[in-house]
Formats: sequence, structure tokens, C-alpha cells
Amino acid sequence: MSGRLSRACAEAARLARAAWRRFVEYCVLDDSQSRGLTLLKEWLTPEQLAQYEASGHFDVIGCHSGRRYRIRHGTGMNIYELDEQGRLHAGWCFVPRDTLVAGDVMLAQKIALEANERSALAVARSFPVRWRPT
Repeated sequence: MSGRLSRACAEAARLARAAWRRFVEYCVLDDSQSRGLTLLKEWLTPEQLAQYEASGHFDVIGCHSGRRYRIRHGTGMNIYELDEQGRLHAGWCFVPRDTLVAGDVMLAQKIALEANERSALAVARSFPVRWRPT
């Protein structure tokens, strides 16, 4: 019974987080933030979009190394390199020079890693992994 209850609580928490993200996105965000998220979602693959909607992050594959990176919702210190088992391995931070909303930053990060991973990582700063996915 406790295993079933634990899974039910985890699913309820996941649904509550998704509902909260939708509320914030549609009711709280200003116009530029909303437009940034809309543009990001238009560029995500169906798999990435489903992952982002469910978890607030999405994975991309680096064009040169084939490594998998997880881009978490945010504007900095939000990129995590995953190891072969899918565990968080390293944190990377690179952002556009201008101040942009989260959706625009995440889209720039996605495009950089998928189109020119070496150049993106050449300017990136590493940071210790502290965030754990839920």
C-alpha cells in the first residue's frame, strides 16, 4: 500500500507543478515573457515539448560530441550535462549578452548546443551540480 500511495502522491505533486506552471504562464507572466515561452515551444521537438510541459526542462543532443544536455527553465546556470546513465554530470552556464526573458534564453541555449556545441562550451562557465530533478 505504501508504494502505491507514494506513487499517487508523486503523480499528484507532478500534476500540481504542471498546473502551477500553466497558471503562471497564462495569468501572471507579462507579454514579453509569454511571447518568449511561445517562441521556445514552437522550436521544441514534440518530445522536448512534452518533456518541458511535464518537468520544466528538456534535453538536447550536442552536435559535435553527441552528449546529452538538460536545459532547465531559467536564464542562467540552467544547463546540465548528463552522463551515459542519464545522471547529472556537470553544470554549464552560458547566456546571450543582452538581458532576455527565460524562453528566449533557453531557445538560444538549445540552438547553440544543437548547432555549434564547441563554441557554446568554449564561452561557458562550469558550476557544481546541485539541482536534482523531481
